[in-house]
Amino acid sequence: MNKHGSPIQSIRLANLDAIRGVGVLGIFFLNIYFMGNSFLGYAPHEIQPTTDIVILIFSNFFLEGRFFSLFAMLFGVGLLIQYQRQQASPVSAVAAPSQNNQIKSRLYWLIVFGVIHAIVIFPGDILLSYGVSGLLAFRYINLNADELLRKARGFILLSLIPIALISLMPDEHVYIRDSAFFIEQLSAWTGSYKQQLTLHLTMLAYMLAVIPLTLMWYIAGLMLLGMALYKRNIFTNGLEKKTLWQCVFWAIILSSLDSLFSVSGNPRWEAMSDLLLWFSAIATALIYIHIIVKFCQNAPHRLTLLQNAGRMAFSLYILQSIVGILLLRYIAPDWLYSLDRIGYLSIAIIYSVLQLLLADVYLRKFNQGPLEKLWRVLVSRTS
Repeated sequence: MNKHGSPIQSIRLANLDAIRGVGVLGIFFLNIYFMGNSFLGYAPHEIQPTTDIVILIFSNFFLEGRFFSLFAMLFGVGLLIQYQRQQASPVSAVAAPSQNNQIKSRLYWLIVFGVIHAIVIFPGDILLSYGVSGLLAFRYINLNADELLRKARGFILLSLIPIALISLMPDEHVYIRDSAFFIEQLSAWTGSYKQQLTLHLTMLAYMLAVIPLTLMWYIAGLMLLGMALYKRNIFTNGLEKKTLWQCVFWAIILSSLDSLFSVSGNPRWEAMSDLLLWFSAIATALIYIHIIVKFCQNAPHRLTLLQNAGRMAFSLYILQSIVGILLLRYIAPDWLYSLDRIGYLSIAIIYSVLQLLLADVYLRKFNQGPLEKLWRVLVSRTS
C-alpha cells in the first residue's frame, strides 16, 4: 500500500491487459462505420433491412460506447499506476517534480500522436481527447476513491449538458442511403488524398472546438472513475454482487430505451437515444470489467490472446485506422454504397481475429509494440 491507501503493483496486471485487449478490438466494431465517411458514419436505408435493425439493437446493448468507456477507465488506471510507482521509488524532493513531468510528457506526446493521426490517417481519433482529458484527470490523482467517484459523476453530468444541446440541434440534411447528400459525401471522402486532408483538417477543427466543451469532461470523468475502481481493487476482485446487479439492471433498462428511441424514426427520440447511450455504456463497461477479471484472475496463461492485444493496444489502434481507410477509401470504395451493417460486422470480426494472431506472433519476438516503444523513447528523451 502507498501513503494514499491504494495498492501498488510491481508487476504487470494481466487483468488490465485482457480488458485493454477487449477494448481495442471492440473499438474497431464502431470505428469501421466511420472509415468511409468519418463525420457521419453509416448511412441507413430509407426502409431498414431486418438485419440492420437487429445489429443496431445488438450494438445498442453490447457495443456502442462500451469500449470507448473501457479504454478511458483503463487510461485513468494507467496514469494512477505510473504515478504510484514513481511515488514509491526512493527519490529526493527535487526529483519528484521531474517524475510528474514525465507523466505529463507522456500525455503531451499522446496529443501529438493524436493530431498526426487525425490529420494524416483518420479524423475519428481518440488519442487527442485522451491526452487532453488525462491532463485534467491527473490534477485529481491524489483524491481517495470516494472523492474520485464524486468528481467523476460531476464531470460526466457536466459534459452531458452541451452533448444534449448538440444532439437536439436540427439537421438540415437527410443522410440516408442513395440520397443526393449521401452520394455527395462519399464522393468527397473517397476523392483525392488532398481533398481528404481538407476534410480531416475541417473535422479536427470541429473536434478542437468540441473537446473543451464535452469530451474533455466526459473522458476525464471516466478516467477518474477508473482510478476510483482501481483504488477499490475492482480490477483485481471484480464488482461486489449488489453493484454488479445494479449495473445489469441499468444496462438493460437504458439499452432497451436507447433501442426503442433509435428505431422510432422520430428525430427527437433518436437524439434522446444518444444521451441514454452514454449512461448505458458505463454500466455495460463495468459488467465487462467484472467478467474479464473473474475469467482472467490476473493469470498470464488465461485470455492470453486478449492480453497480447492489450499490450499492443496503441499500435493496433493506429493499424486499425490504416487498414480501414485503405480498404474502404482506396481498395474497395464501392463497398461504401453496398455494405449493410452485417457486412461491416463481418469485416470487424475477421479483422479482430487477424489482430489477435498478429499480436501473438509479434510479442513472441518483441517485448512491446512498435508505437508503444516509440512513445516510451520520445518521453524518455524529452522529460
